[in-house]
Amino acid sequence: MKGGRGKLGKVSETGAHITKSSKAGLQFPVGRIKRFLKVGKYSPRVGNGAPIYLAAVLEYLTAEILELAGNASKDNKKMRIVPRHIQLAVRNDEELGKLLSTATISSGGVLPNINDALLPNKGKGTKIEDN
Repeated sequence: MKGGRGKLGKVSETGAHITKSSKAGLQFPVGRIKRFLKVGKYSPRVGNGAPIYLAAVLEYLTAEILELAGNASKDNKKMRIVPRHIQLAVRNDEELGKLLSTATISSGGVLPNINDALLPNKGKGTKIEDN
């Protein structure tokens, strides 16, 4: 059976359904991640703890990137996070930069960087010495 609500989870005393995400204290959908793990044929069997752990890791990484991107948008005096802010946040953070080193962020641009060889020399060799 595709679509619909399928098998419903446990029901609390008030009659509301209790999701696995709310049990784990997460925002990311644990049930959906478990379904994706099963359908994706990553393994013949998927334990009950795997989707919870994966959802927690994804939620943490998302929160970390959004926090840094929010700081970057505040630095640029903007109210909205755009791909440029995500690019600046990821590339300026050492660990996230290493994790996403091969990823391309669309419309992210590049980090501002000028090679030292291109900068003018300051104070070195400007005077001609008399011998």
